[in-house]
Amino acid sequence: MRMFSRWRRTATAVAGAAAVILALSGCTGGSSPQARTPQQVSGDLPAETVDELQAAVEHAMAATGSSGAIVGVWVPWAGAWVTGLGTTSPDSDEAVTTDMAFRISNMTRPMTCDVLYGLAEDGVVGLDDPVSEHVASSPDLDDVTLRQLCDNTSGLAGSRDTTLPEALRTPEREWHPREVAAAGLGQDRTEAGVAFTDSDTGYLMLGTALQNASTETAAALFREYVTGPLGLRATTLPGRQAAEPGDPALPGFFSDGADRNEGCVDPREYTELSASYGFTDSGAVSTIEELGVYTEALAARVKDGDKPSERWSSPKPISTTSDSWYQYAGGTYIAGSMVGQQGSIPGYLTSAYSDTDNGLTVAVVLNNSAASDAVVGYLAKELAAIVSKVPAREGETAPEFGLPWTAEDYHQRIADGAVCPLPEGDGE
Repeated sequence: MRMFSRWRRTATAVAGAAAVILALSGCTGGSSPQARTPQQVSGDLPAETVDELQAAVEHAMAATGSSGAIVGVWVPWAGAWVTGLGTTSPDSDEAVTTDMAFRISNMTRPMTCDVLYGLAEDGVVGLDDPVSEHVASSPDLDDVTLRQLCDNTSGLAGSRDTTLPEALRTPEREWHPREVAAAGLGQDRTEAGVAFTDSDTGYLMLGTALQNASTETAAALFREYVTGPLGLRATTLPGRQAAEPGDPALPGFFSDGADRNEGCVDPREYTELSASYGFTDSGAVSTIEELGVYTEALAARVKDGDKPSERWSSPKPISTTSDSWYQYAGGTYIAGSMVGQQGSIPGYLTSAYSDTDNGLTVAVVLNNSAASDAVVGYLAKELAAIVSKVPAREGETAPEFGLPWTAEDYHQRIADGAVCPLPEGDGE
């Protein structure tokens, strides 16, 4: 297993090799043999590459009505680009900065799976325990396992479409996870273990089961199995009380139908929100540096030698029509050689991906959640494609690899998914 390369360059990470070894071989999802990849080289990416990256992010900002974005791109053999773009709100001149915290939406899912695999290693739960064993109020889920909840193969329907309107009306509302999950549990479900079904319900139920089995809160479990071993201080699963995602915080917004019709000029602010709405599905918060560190560390655990580790050993296609290289397992999308997530929570669209072989990592947040969460996933893949061809700095060696998509393809998909007006000529 490779060591993740930016450990010593991230101020918020724990110093020392012992902490790194603990993070990668201990309680966050399975131990594996370790191997090194080149350390992240210092310095900026080439100016022409930065221009391409910035144009891509600004294109996505326009498509989603976002006044601001924070983005991190780390290319171990060439350099990095970590920056804030735009302003904190449509009517503000305050610049976005890279130390601002935000909600990481579905990047919470792999963290919840980290807890599952950590508790399984510690003998607290079994990966194939039925949900009903740990959530007594769900006897009808005796044919669904904890592993299937993590893999999104539970067959459970999603809850978000039903509950989102209420969350937007009352962002300060404190939710019980079973209250949110009930919207999905009340719908018909498909056979467990057969196919991928994108279900927030499953991750809400997984968090509930892990709390019950361990008699610890989900927040404490995240500290023990996710953020503590990696030394992440700004990455947390907040409590139930509505609050900003951190201090300082990137303000988050949502443009409803009326605002979209007016050109996305007066979105409603959702910086303060109860994290109980997302809970162990999408409730966590972080900063761009810490999200990059986490995602790279996650990708470092996907392989055991040349083979997928247990958690990622049985991926499922996203759909019957999706590309063969696009699959799902272990709480993450598998896109070619990269793994990651993308998602939305009121106020934010967030995505992060990292290459399992060479450590190339991208992370990005947009501060308007009106568009489909697929759009921010498209942006992360566009950024990865742009930098995948960057030449190595003198004295470094670029890996031989390629991504099965082009930057141009995802640039167009973002234009096709725009919910706000694009500048003239920017939709091509």
